[in-house]
Amino acid sequence: MLLPVVDRYLPVWAKLPAFAAKPAFIWADDDAASTRTALTYAQLDAAAGRMARNLLGTVASLRRGDAVLVLASPGLRLVKLLFACQRAGLTAVPVVPPDPARFDGPAHAHLLRAVSQVRPTAAVADAGYIDSVAKTVASSVAAAGGDNARARLAAMLGSLRWLAVDELERERGCDGPEAPYVGCGSDDVYLIQYTSGATGVPRPVVVTAGSAAHNVRAARKAYDLHPGSVIVSWLPQYHDCGLMFLLLTVVAGATCVLAAPGAFLRRPRLWLELVSEFRATCTPVPSFALPLVLRRGRGHRREQRRSLQLGSLRNLILINEPIYKSCVDEFVEAFCSHGLRATSVSPSYGLAENCTFVSTARRTSECSSARLPFYMKLLPSARLSPPPSAANEVPEIEIAVVDEDTGEPVEDGVEGEIWVSSPSNASGYLGHPSATREVFCARVPGRAGACFVRTGDRGVVKGAERYLYVVGRSADFIAIDDDGGERRRVHAHYVETAAFGSAPDRLRGGCVAAFATSSTPWPPSRTGVVAVLAELQKGSAGGGDHRGLCDGIRAAVWREEGVRVGLVVLVDGGVVPKTTSGKLRRGAAREMLAAGKLRVVFEARYDDGNGPVAAVLAEEEKMAAKSAASWLAGEGGETGMATEAFGSASPRLRLQSFL
Repeated sequence: MLLPVVDRYLPVWAKLPAFAAKPAFIWADDDAASTRTALTYAQLDAAAGRMARNLLGTVASLRRGDAVLVLASPGLRLVKLLFACQRAGLTAVPVVPPDPARFDGPAHAHLLRAVSQVRPTAAVADAGYIDSVAKTVASSVAAAGGDNARARLAAMLGSLRWLAVDELERERGCDGPEAPYVGCGSDDVYLIQYTSGATGVPRPVVVTAGSAAHNVRAARKAYDLHPGSVIVSWLPQYHDCGLMFLLLTVVAGATCVLAAPGAFLRRPRLWLELVSEFRATCTPVPSFALPLVLRRGRGHRREQRRSLQLGSLRNLILINEPIYKSCVDEFVEAFCSHGLRATSVSPSYGLAENCTFVSTARRTSECSSARLPFYMKLLPSARLSPPPSAANEVPEIEIAVVDEDTGEPVEDGVEGEIWVSSPSNASGYLGHPSATREVFCARVPGRAGACFVRTGDRGVVKGAERYLYVVGRSADFIAIDDDGGERRRVHAHYVETAAFGSAPDRLRGGCVAAFATSSTPWPPSRTGVVAVLAELQKGSAGGGDHRGLCDGIRAAVWREEGVRVGLVVLVDGGVVPKTTSGKLRRGAAREMLAAGKLRVVFEARYDDGNGPVAAVLAEEEKMAAKSAASWLAGEGGETGMATEAFGSASPRLRLQSFL
């Protein structure tokens, strides 16, 4: 069944006797089975129609094509609202609702960005949230006088029309025959979703209803989803994979069990318990979820008494590259006694500029039990067709690995930039015409017709079966010069993995960031030096051998990756900046460190020798932050502070110039 937009699938399922009472979505954000709330296909279809009429009618008086800021809390209401916006022909702008009591922090900066760039006609949220926003707006405008970002955000939110989800859900009567469908056409913009912001400022991606429908149909085929499939997802419902799986559920006629991301973070084992309880066949998770479950989700004695049955799982979909083989192997080994099969692992690749889904390395139509290959410690995220030629049909979603400077395809085995061409390609970045041309209009020389999206990701194709390995981001690699004078690229995640592996019992997994120490070339003696910013586990900041920990990080990175670390900074948990999907924001981490905006627990700086030349204790925190800022900025001369010279034979204090 091929329909032009996802919302048109809903009435089809709702009118079929076998589907009308079937749960489309189940909310399971609690340990107790009695708290499960189901939303059937008939209920979802009726709710989408009712809310769409209220959005376009006297309640909201919006017009087709208007942009609506969606700030509803995670849950079934948000699901209804997203489908109602499509049925009403509105452009949804889903944003994670920040704390309404205070207008500061990254979440509020993103909200300010969305409101100023998209200029929505209205905002939809829970009634209680709207009341809190109104109070904060009034106090912020009065206190700030309009001179800062807080006041600007308050003024913008105050000028919006606020609509309560409760009011939109009410039935207000509908006399006469059923109105014709007025929802999104395939070429209408139905969604503005922001990029993650991992390598820069998040950008608003324009997604048409037709592109989204194509994308979820491609994903349905790749994962072999059907009405008998059961999905478990705790991913954020506002963008990317979490939002795509809402659409994918409806296209497949499947059932999706939802939980909030916070529920997983509080108790990671809940994810596997839901898979077991509902006999799920498919579950998408970021790759960092696996080690988190291994560290915190094996359960206490009470939890271990709840037997897990994971044999129903056919697709353990891993997103958020890189995907390390060792991490996956450890997870499968830990839960194979509960029925988890290695063949269920489905490493996948996606990006907002292609709606979400691009590829998966697992093809479920095959009966082979062979495990996936690996390259440079990573699992593949796609298996490519032969290069296009007169004899080969171009695939529906075409992936090319090219030389980023010339656009020419590179040979298999050579690393290059990943480009993607498909009907799922988004239309561009809202309000960014030059960036849209640069990213969405790339062409392979000698190829007529198809435009490609430049992903900014680096990949390499290996083997006779042409597996694609996503090895990193162009913006995050570190260029260093070996002792022989040859320049090579090291992807930051390899440095971070080596650093974490030196002390996994003291550092927080997924919270170690590595980056180049300067955007300008160092003198020859300093070329190739990197900085490592690492979060300490709870309770580790106040004690322990911090100097030895830093030395161990530096030694491990040199031993495993041949990279000299020039600066190691230890910070408390929750300090290293991340995106809402858990990706490290390395550039933001570097800027915060350079600006002295991080609360440093301990800092160690190194010359080109074998040991540290300086360390700064937490009591000297302010001086440390200032020193780190000047050092990262590449300022020469003395640091102006006395530090203990651990690397010298004498323990005397001295001034140290780091350039």
